[in-house]
This record gives sequence, structure tokens and C-alpha cells, in this order.
Amino acid sequence: MSTARTTVVDGVTGVEVLARQLRVDSIRMSTSAGSGHPTSSLSAADLMAVLLSRHLRIDWSDPGHGGNDHLIFSKGHASPLLYAMHKAAGLVSDDELMTCYRKVGSPWLGHPTPALPFVDVATGSLGQGLPVGVGIALAGKYLEAADYRVWVLCGDSEMAEGSMWEALDKAGHFGLDNLTAIVDVNELGMRGPTALGWDLEQYAERVRAFGCVPIVIEGHDLDAIDEALDVARSNGLPTVVLARTVKGRGVPELEDRNGWHGRPLPSAMAERAVADLGGVSDLRVGPILPSKRPPRPAANRGFRLPEYDVGAPVATRAAYGDTLAALGTDPRVVVVDAEVGNSTHADRFQAEHGERYLEVFTAEQQMIAAAVGLSVRGFIPFAATFAAFLTRAHDFIRMAAISRANLRLVGSHAGVEVGPDGSSQMALEDLAMMRSVFDSKVLYPSDATSTVQLTLAMHGTPGISYLRTTRGAHPNLYPSTETFPIPGSKVVLSHREDRVCLVGAGVTVHSCLEAAQALANEGIRARVVDAYTVKPLDSAGIARAVRATGGNLVVVEDHHPEGGLGEAVLAALTDTGGHFDVEHLAVRTIPSSGAGEELLREAGLSAHDIAIAARHLCSRPVGRSV
Repeated sequence: MSTARTTVVDGVTGVEVLARQLRVDSIRMSTSAGSGHPTSSLSAADLMAVLLSRHLRIDWSDPGHGGNDHLIFSKGHASPLLYAMHKAAGLVSDDELMTCYRKVGSPWLGHPTPALPFVDVATGSLGQGLPVGVGIALAGKYLEAADYRVWVLCGDSEMAEGSMWEALDKAGHFGLDNLTAIVDVNELGMRGPTALGWDLEQYAERVRAFGCVPIVIEGHDLDAIDEALDVARSNGLPTVVLARTVKGRGVPELEDRNGWHGRPLPSAMAERAVADLGGVSDLRVGPILPSKRPPRPAANRGFRLPEYDVGAPVATRAAYGDTLAALGTDPRVVVVDAEVGNSTHADRFQAEHGERYLEVFTAEQQMIAAAVGLSVRGFIPFAATFAAFLTRAHDFIRMAAISRANLRLVGSHAGVEVGPDGSSQMALEDLAMMRSVFDSKVLYPSDATSTVQLTLAMHGTPGISYLRTTRGAHPNLYPSTETFPIPGSKVVLSHREDRVCLVGAGVTVHSCLEAAQALANEGIRARVVDAYTVKPLDSAGIARAVRATGGNLVVVEDHHPEGGLGEAVLAALTDTGGHFDVEHLAVRTIPSSGAGEELLREAGLSAHDIAIAARHLCSRPVGRSV
């Protein structure tokens, strides 16, 4: 390949030359790596050349500058184009891209992640970049009064994802005039034509229906692109630039040809393409500096937390709402609701701090995405809905972990304890889902005091944490002075003659205490453990409690047996070694409707069922390995 030429693009001239360089580098790095998506990068190169050189206001020397614009590649497979832009901005050398792209240990992954500066979130699971962009734009418009813009490069294939239209619906609802989506409509998806092909007017009609402004352009006309991005800055509404492009543009052998998605050019073809595009160059784009830094709110941890009397019946969801309202004195705390705040009790925050309460309505994927976007801007987002409905947003939570986002998620109305609403409303999979998320914290309070302390702990805990709350009111077990470290568990009831250990979490702790009383009346002492951190589990504490009772263990959970508390406890005991006799009580059928107590009995989780399991263990000889 030809020798590099060094030129400077000052942000006004040389856009066509810059677009050629972006194409050349996209081809070279994917060919060098032996994998990648060059054709998807080629189609959007003109769009990004204009954006980078004329509209993107970023101080490339300062990733932490709060006034920087945000650029999200929702079509994350076009990472060669993004990294080529980073080279043009002086963030990475040509040698690094040609030797490190898609290599083990390199930050230049096949799809972008925040391992790199100026990459806010991980993308690559299509349909997520624009929803997260809505969250960042919400922060800028309503919480910071900042003048940065959010630019999102979208692919036409991902416009078949419902989450993209959820995002545009919320962008229109909130009037996010600081958000511009640029859709690369190149007509070809992974296996052939996309659903709408090049029917840009149908795209435009849909965009208008969601309260946003469509601008239809020829995506390789540099002047048209420039004009569209200018209009997007000033029209007072969220804008979607619908750009008709050609996949593989700039390489005649590939233009609009199916079968090249996700395939690098063979070396000989790459050599020809680079030569035809003018060879290797080393242009540098002069920055367009942001105007100012928005002020960051100061941290506040001097909270006046709610207190509850021991024995008082309080629903953990209600204690969560009270605590959330107390945490609202920290101006960084923001709540995102999916139209159930009066049930999760997040509306208690709204009553006191309404300016930081964002209602996205029944759109759980957008709720999580908005929370991710808010965390990008340094806010502390809490997002709550019925635990059963969080499952539909699992991919957004999974990607948030890859993004190293800081989220506080709350699932209420969990388990059969929900009662008469029936099985569709009962989260019986949520613990397994959240335990599987990388580096997550899974918390399950049994009473009001533990809910207060664990919600406070979430406030100061980075990463993704999940609090499971219940619908019904149960007696408060702990005084307000009790502390709840993470990981941790509490021995709620014990005696030196304990013969069996009953481990529960949340509502089943109360069933275990009731069972222990019934057993004590028969002369069988039972130790009760509240495993309030399901992940990370207090393995050592639970193992001590089980060993102290001769190895007899009953684990009780209002959840399916797969992936919940029981499997966490059994895995921990296996790791510690020793011999244990175990009964695992969990929900093993599809529940019906009824009162919470009735459904706990139907599922075999009542105090009566726990006592039966404990008697069975105490009647057997010790000596079975877990």
C-alpha cells in the first residue's frame, strides 16, 4: 500500500478527502484483523466525515469535558469507521489500528465499549444505542441545561427493533431537540434486503408519527449531509436524518452487493480498493471545541433515613419508596419509572423531587436505556418496575454491564406472594436473571429496616445492583440501628441446641420463623438465617450456620429452583466442602391466583411445609454430601 500523507483537516475543507481516509482505514484494519464489517463502514463514511469535521463539538484532549457532544454508534458493527474517526482525531495511531483491532487484550474490540475514551456505552446488540442516546439527551435538556448534542449513528436493519421506536416515541414526547439520529439506509442487512429497503418516505412517515422530524437526503452528497445536520441543530425537535446510502460505497466490486456483510476484503481486493481511493493518508481533524462545561451537582450523603418500629407491618416496596425519597436530597439521584410508580412506591420520590423523576411509561427497555444514559452523565439512576417485567429488558441490562454502567434496579411484586393477579405478574426468574449479570449485586430484604439499609447501600455501590421487593406487609424484624454489609446474612433466630438450619430471603424468612416456632413446640430447635444478599452470597456465614446445626439445611425461596437462592447456597456449600443434608423448597409449578398465603401453601413454601422438611432431615442419619 502507498506511503502515508500527512495533511490537516481544519473542520471546513477537505471533507471529501477525509471520507476517503475513513474508507481506506476501515478496509485496512478489517483486512488486517481478518474479520470485521467494512461494507457497513463504507456506506456511512461520508455521513461521519461531515459530522466529524463540521458539527461534532468535542475537545479531543479532554474526555472528561462535560460540554462535549456525545457520539453513539448504535450500529456498533461499524466499529472500523468509528476507530478510523478516532485516528483522524489523533486518539490512536495507524499502527495500533492495523495491529490491535479485534486482538486479544486490545481495547479496539469488534464492537465498541467504554474501554476507549469518547465511547459512552457498549453497542453491538442492535436497537440499543438510540435508546441510550435518549437518556443522555434527557440529562442534557432537563437536568443539566447543557448545550451538548447527542448524535447517534443507526443502521437500517436495527430500525426493525421495537426499542428504536420506543426511543423515538420518548424523544418526541420529551421534545429532545438536542438529539439527532442519523440512519444509514444502505438497504442491505446481514442476509439480504432490509424490511423497508430504500423506501425512505415510509421511514419518514413513521418518524413523523412519533413526533420527530425526518430529513431525507442522499447519503453520499456532502453538501446535503452538511445542510441536514445544520437543520437538525436548529429545528427545535428531535431529528432523524434518513440517508440513502450504498453498502460498500467506494469499492465498485462491493457496492450494493449482497453476501459481504461481516466479511473483510481479501488482501488483493483490499490493495486495489485502497489504491483506487487514493492510498493511505494521515489526516488530522482540528477540534470544534464545546462552548462550556455544565455544572456538576455536588454529592450529598447526609440523609435522614426512615425508621420503623420492630414488629410493625411494612411492605418492603413501601420502605423502598420512603428511602428513595430520603436519598433525593442528593441532586445526583434520578428516578426513571415505567408507569408503575404508585405500586413500586417510587412516586414518593416524585412527590418531593419531581424535577428528577422521569416517566417513560410502559417501556421497560427504554427505562433501562434511559438509566444507562443518565449514568453516563454521572447521575445516580434508580429504575423500578414489577420484577416480572424487568425480564423483557434483560439484554439491555446485560449490555449495561458491558458498558460498566452504574444502575440501581428494583423489582417489586416478586414471587407467588403477589397473590391474586396470577402467574403472569409473578417474577419467578428474576433472581436467576440478575445473578447471571456480570459483577451484579442481588439484594433481597426481608423487612423495612433491611430495605432502608440496602437501598442506601445501592446508592453508593458502583455497577449494577438489584433490589427485590415484595407486595405484602410483613413484620419489621430489625431495629433501625442494625447494619447490613454486602455480602452478608443475618442469624435471626438461634439456640445452642439447634438441629436444623432454615435459610430464606425476603418473604420466606417470615415463613422460616413461623416454622421454627412450630418446631420448637415439638422440641426441635431450628436456626433461621436471612440471606439478604443473594449475590454475592455470604458463603462463610451460611456455611457456619449450617455446620452448627449438624449439616441439616432447608433452603426456602419464592422463586423457581433454577438459578435462585437455593442454587447459590448449594454451590457455596459445595465449595466449602463437608457433608450436608439438604431440602430445597421452591416454586416448581405454574401458580394460580389466590391470596399470598394461599399461594405460598400451594407452592409448598408455607411454614407447615418448611416444618415437614425440617422434621424429615432431623429424622435421617447425617452423612450425605451436597
